[in-house]
Amino acid sequence: MTNARNGLASLLLIAIAAATAAPGHAAPKGAQAERPAEVATRGQREAKDISYGGWQKLCFKAGGAPTLCRTSITGQFATGQTAVRVDLIEREDAAAARLQLFVPVGMYLQQSPRLSVDQGAPFRLPYTWCLTNLCIAADVAAPKIIREMESGKTLTLELVDSNLLAMTTSIPLAQFATVRKGTPARTLEQDIDE
Repeated sequence: MTNARNGLASLLLIAIAAATAAPGHAAPKGAQAERPAEVATRGQREAKDISYGGWQKLCFKAGGAPTLCRTSITGQFATGQTAVRVDLIEREDAAAARLQLFVPVGMYLQQSPRLSVDQGAPFRLPYTWCLTNLCIAADVAAPKIIREMESGKTLTLELVDSNLLAMTTSIPLAQFATVRKGTPARTLEQDIDE
C-alpha cells in the first residue's frame, strides 16, 4: 500500500513539475502579441449550480528537489463532478508562479478563459492541453495578479462553450491569502534512494 501511495505521489509530482514553467521561462514576446481576436458570443449565462470548497495548500517535496506548493480551490456540480479548479503553483527556487485552471471539456478552445478580480482589469489564461474529461489553461502569473487575488473578494471566470455562450462563475477569494501564506494542509515527501 505504501509503495502504491509513493508511486502515485511520484506520478503526481512529475505531472505537476511538467506543468510548472521553468524559472524565467515564458512564452516568447511574439507569441504573447499574437492573441486571437475576441469571439462574438450568442448569449451569456451564469453557472449557479457550482459549489466551492475552501482554498487548500498542498506541497510536494521529492528528495533533494525544491519544494513545490499548490494553493487550490475546487468547484463541483451537485453530481460531485469537478466543474472548475484553480491552482496557484509555486516552487521555492523560482521567482515566477503559475496560475492554472481546470475546466470541463466542451469549451470553445479558440477563446481562452477570461478572469478578473473584483471586476478589475481582465486577463486571459491560454488553453495548454485537453484530456478526455477536462481542459487545462495555464500561464505564468504576474505578481500584480497574485496581489489582487490576495486582497480581492471574488475571482470571476468567464468561459465560452462550444455553443458560443459565455458562462461565468464567481470564485471566492476570502481565504486565498491566508491559505497561500500559511502552513500546507499536507506535504507529500519522497526520498530517493540511489
